[in-house]
Amino acid sequence: MAAGLLALIIAGRPAVVDAAAPGPLSEGRQESVSSPLAPYYTIRSNGSVALRICFNWSCARRQTMTFSSRDMALVREEMAVCSGKDLYSRLQRLRVGIWQMELLARKYQPLLGNDRGINDFEFGVEGRTDCVDNATNTTTFLHILQDFRQLPGWSVARPRIRGRFNYSQVHWTAVVIDTDSGEPWSIDSWYRPHGHLPMVMPLPDWLDKKLGWDRPLDRLNPTPYSSHELCDARHRNLSETTVPQPRAR
Repeated sequence: MAAGLLALIIAGRPAVVDAAAPGPLSEGRQESVSSPLAPYYTIRSNGSVALRICFNWSCARRQTMTFSSRDMALVREEMAVCSGKDLYSRLQRLRVGIWQMELLARKYQPLLGNDRGINDFEFGVEGRTDCVDNATNTTTFLHILQDFRQLPGWSVARPRIRGRFNYSQVHWTAVVIDTDSGEPWSIDSWYRPHGHLPMVMPLPDWLDKKLGWDRPLDRLNPTPYSSHELCDARHRNLSETTVPQPRAR
């Protein structure tokens, strides 16, 4: 939970008392950063959320926005479609949550709709996001969803880096820990345009530069038109045994 946030969990949802984000926040253009920023948000007593998002590469532009209580209720409704306790369903629940939170961010900052995924074709585009922006925003979204008790079986960890000493290869990802197995998983929103489902894979595979659309990881990263197609048993033929498992490293 964000520093300085006093929260009580009542009837399965967070209620916040005297909530205040830690310190003043300057919006607009900022100095670029080389690593993801810490989550910065407040869950209010009415169920709305005030949060900071980053864009324009390396958090060069930052904006605070408010997701209404109705917004958050709709996110929870979409995530509830993935209610299974198997690993596949829990991963898709994560993906749906990040997808829906990104759509809300784009609702309040339409420039994010200009993001094209990766970075090759968006130099100078307002609303573009790089891995620092995405790891920052995704980690913030995950913490908020965790505080709303929407991530059963997961805990949110700090972002991880690969290629630290290679400027052209350095890359960040958000990370969650499977509380059943203790294994870390990458939740990477950078490969697809803003407002789409993120790529998920075991963190060791991400560190080895595996790609979410290659076999067997593509089984974890389908891109259907609705949440029901991800999680409804009538629309899928996947079981726990078909999910790629984390490898010892």
